[in-house]
Amino acid sequence: MLLQLIVGVAAAVIGAVIGYVGRIFISLSKRNSIELETKRLLSNAQEEAKKISAEAEKKSIDTLREVRSEIKEKEENLKKTEERLVKKEETLDRRQNDIDTEVENIKVKINEIKTIQEKVQAIKQEKVAELERVSAMSRDEAKNQLLTEVEQNSQEDLLVRMQKLENQSEEKIERRAQEIIATAIQRISSTIPAEIMSTTLAIPGDEIKGKIIGKEGRNIKAFERATGVEVIVDDTPGTITISSFNPIRRHTAVMALEYLIADGRIQPAKIEEVVEKAKSEINKTIKEKGEQAAYECGVFNLDPRIIAILGRLYFRTSYGQNVLQHSVEMSHVAGMIAEELGADVAVAKAGALLHDIGKALDHEVQGTHVEIGRRILQKFGVQESVIKAMQAHHGEYPFETVESIIVQVADAISGSRPGARRDTMENYLKRLEELESIATTMKGVEKAYALQAGREIRVFVTPTEISDIEARKIARDIALQIEKELKYPGEIKVVVIRESRIIEFAR
Repeated sequence: MLLQLIVGVAAAVIGAVIGYVGRIFISLSKRNSIELETKRLLSNAQEEAKKISAEAEKKSIDTLREVRSEIKEKEENLKKTEERLVKKEETLDRRQNDIDTEVENIKVKINEIKTIQEKVQAIKQEKVAELERVSAMSRDEAKNQLLTEVEQNSQEDLLVRMQKLENQSEEKIERRAQEIIATAIQRISSTIPAEIMSTTLAIPGDEIKGKIIGKEGRNIKAFERATGVEVIVDDTPGTITISSFNPIRRHTAVMALEYLIADGRIQPAKIEEVVEKAKSEINKTIKEKGEQAAYECGVFNLDPRIIAILGRLYFRTSYGQNVLQHSVEMSHVAGMIAEELGADVAVAKAGALLHDIGKALDHEVQGTHVEIGRRILQKFGVQESVIKAMQAHHGEYPFETVESIIVQVADAISGSRPGARRDTMENYLKRLEELESIATTMKGVEKAYALQAGREIRVFVTPTEISDIEARKIARDIALQIEKELKYPGEIKVVVIRESRIIEFAR
């Protein structure tokens, strides 16, 4: 066992020695190969460095050559520039010397001229003094006498010449005015239809007519009372006619009836609700029409309240001519004329557009529509030049500006075009308004509507203030006052309605 142990230990020692020696040989071999590789890389790097150095040296030589060439070229350019500047400086010096010489010569000549002028003035004074001594007249007296003689000798020729120039000027001015007006009329030529008294409403079926009339005419009576129009339901298929001389009432009634037909529930309570809704929609329409008219005419920065009042003219007529359309047309005509004459186009257009704004309130406020319009524009801060332009279109105020004359001319052009207005229609509408006005002046009258083309006036009285006997008396008083104040063909039926209505609420 001991021997085996010794042999094993010896074998292990020998193996370790052999392994160590082998490892040393391997390390020496790797070291030699690394040193060779390092030498090879170092040699390659030195060769690469020589190449790079040679290329860099070559590039530096080329760059240096280029730089020297550029410097030489710049030096030549600078030298040429310097030579040009020197030549210019020499030229300027010569010119300055010439100018100085000329200035001296001019000064000498100025002094000579002054001396000559003084001599001439002295000689002139001597001659004038000699003439005054010889003629025994002063200079002013001689001048006046000469002018008097020339005027007397040439008076007839001057008068003939002045008359001729005046006639030629009048002819030219008249011809120019005709050209301007003709051009304005031609450019604004448009058709303005006269307003009608009734509106035809299409309905989806004739069975709707029964609903509109209601039981014993209850619905149609409630509708006519709420709107102030006359509803004509006849045998014409698919249509219902709404008649009223007042366009606002007629338009409100049409809108309310359309709502009722679409809803299907036609009854007195619903009718009143829908009519109120239609009235609010009419107010929106009025505002839209006012804004549309101002935008179309190019008149901006107006107070919204003026826009609202202006829109009400859409439902007003003057001799059958829509007042808002008439005002818009006038604004365009006034703008064209002002542009031709060189006047203020904006003021002329604004004055023409707003010239009849008082007609929107003339039935509510006392005074002529011109005076009412002035108060409206002053209240809402419209500039004074526009007010002056609009206030003189009927001659109530003097023509203070060119624009005021232009507005008056535009009004005449728009109103006098063939077919623009209808006098009989205006008189007819005026009679209907007077009928309603007579009725509403009576005490206790709530509202009054002229119907049947003015052959009937329907008056609603307040039942708490007026008894049945008093209602009969009001009907008689209205009839007598109509006979006294109005002229009309045939007869007018006065209907006074006293209706009791009791309202309670369950809470």
